[in-house]
Amino acid sequence: MEFLTFALPKGRLLQPVVELFRDAGVFTCEISEDTRKLVFDDPDHGSRVLLVKATDVPTYVQYGSADLGVSGKDVIDESRKDVCELLDLRIGRCRFIVAVPETSHVSSVQELSCNSRIATKYPWIAENYFRSMGIQVEVVTLSGSLELAPAVGLADAIVDITETGRTLSENCLKIIAEVQPSSARLIANRVSYRSRRNDILDVARRLEERLAGRIESGRGGGECACEAADRQSIASDD
Repeated sequence: MEFLTFALPKGRLLQPVVELFRDAGVFTCEISEDTRKLVFDDPDHGSRVLLVKATDVPTYVQYGSADLGVSGKDVIDESRKDVCELLDLRIGRCRFIVAVPETSHVSSVQELSCNSRIATKYPWIAENYFRSMGIQVEVVTLSGSLELAPAVGLADAIVDITETGRTLSENCLKIIAEVQPSSARLIANRVSYRSRRNDILDVARRLEERLAGRIESGRGGGECACEAADRQSIASDD
């Protein structure tokens, strides 16, 4: 049997993602991080699940080790891997923001001084955002708590993701701009999308129908949203 292989992210997204896939009937095997097992097969549904680090999901998908994967929009954009983004799963919703100290006179990104230092874990997203705004900044890449950077003078502002804004408030930071939203997305390997298109679109439709049912807003007829979303991303390969 040729399995359809999924790369799912370890961590906080795993259980809600697994629950969604089970509800949609994509697979029913037991999947948990409370084991050293990293590969889970479900022969009844022709599915294989790989548990990988969240930031590695797009890599597994791009290179074909997985046909499909679930990854945050933040990870997809920052990694810039060549994958097909098919469907917004509406899980793990958060937003990219620009924040400065509450004591700062700055209330918008346009008021930042030329060559202001911006601390972030997402240098490509930050650089692309400020470039699109026509604002010249110096991006400082950090891997730890960004909230510390403005407090000790390392940076004038930060670009980070937030869900509620609570951590920012607790560290005396205020939001001055929203960069983009982020949530978990279904992504596909480009070769798999062509060779196993029907199988992949069936999975996407199942998920989409389940999502529609969850918000009680049934979608009748028409093209699956994943096909419409993917049309432009694969057009250059046609």
